[in-house]
Amino acid sequence: MKRRVAVEIDLDALVRNYRRIAVHVKNLDVLCVLKANAYGLGVSPFALALAKAGCRSFGVAEPYEAEELCSTFEAANLKADVQILSSILPDEILPMVERGVILPVTGLEEAHLISDAAHKAGKKARVHFKIDTGMGRLGIPAFGEDGINKALSVICDCLPLQDLECEGIFSHCAMAYDPADPFTSNQIALFKSLVQALAEKGISFKRVHMAASDAVNNFPETLSPPFNTVRTGINLHGSFDPNGLRALNVESVLSLKTRVAQVRNLPAGTSLGYGRTYTLSSPSKIAVISAGYADGLPLQLGNRGFVFIGGKRCPVVGRVSMDYATVDVSNVEGVKIGDEVICFGRCGDDAITPDDWAALKGTHPYDIICSLGSRVLRKTVGTADMV
Repeated sequence: MKRRVAVEIDLDALVRNYRRIAVHVKNLDVLCVLKANAYGLGVSPFALALAKAGCRSFGVAEPYEAEELCSTFEAANLKADVQILSSILPDEILPMVERGVILPVTGLEEAHLISDAAHKAGKKARVHFKIDTGMGRLGIPAFGEDGINKALSVICDCLPLQDLECEGIFSHCAMAYDPADPFTSNQIALFKSLVQALAEKGISFKRVHMAASDAVNNFPETLSPPFNTVRTGINLHGSFDPNGLRALNVESVLSLKTRVAQVRNLPAGTSLGYGRTYTLSSPSKIAVISAGYADGLPLQLGNRGFVFIGGKRCPVVGRVSMDYATVDVSNVEGVKIGDEVICFGRCGDDAITPDDWAALKGTHPYDIICSLGSRVLRKTVGTADMV
């Protein structure tokens, strides 16, 4: 059966965004982050489109995702680096080393486990040292009393392990979405101090990176030496954190569409939906659309948000329910059952984006994109030969 709700992913727009990011960061390499199944949208079309556009580095969160990417590239006879950016558990190390996945080192014990697995596999394990400069989550701590010296000591203890290829060092920002907060600048300064201390010992790395999408937009110092790589995720989708700058000229790659289920003319005084949160003040034409919060429509759209029907913005009235939402289409001629509804996406010169929904929900676009329901069809358009 045809799905009632589908999210369309414009691969041509995705490639344009990647190229705009690459131009913006100039001589730095761009690592595309496709974790969580490309934020729930389907990783394979994303990966193939970006790889064919020239991207050679991809980041994920865990081994299942790494394995899926490796298989995707092998099937397409494409070569690309796949890197786990978060953590690796002991039982996951050997299969990832055998796969050639780049692994994070978050401590000396982990480095020994990776080295032992590499020796067993008969190959070098490529690793990047993950440095905690203030995120407080994962990594070798570089903050606190004597933090840099402790991090320096851990790295120096790891380097003699002969089965490791220590090619990179990186960190992650906790507040990069806020250019006015000094915390990020302090993190950057701490990381650069560690890199400098390593350089004074004759230690350097092929890959040095700290900027993800927010830092690329808000902290240009992460785009110059010693940094030579950036990571980008949400900007590939054309979205931004709502609090920061928008230095990149990127476009939304997503459109969420459904259809009209019913159209009725209702009298003044009619209340709509659960909780009776909206009452018609005058006779109105109301369309019921076939999408609700199970499909990813935030509850906060009720009485605040809009969708496109018949080429016009139409207000969502009443509470969004699990499978449906009610929309006032009094200003649209000829609306009928089965008509297309653009929940977010472009409509002529106008657009509703995941960022707009995020603002209504008081969240960020990651949350909106990752909340699209399992019954929503993921459909790619553009560069069809890549799918």
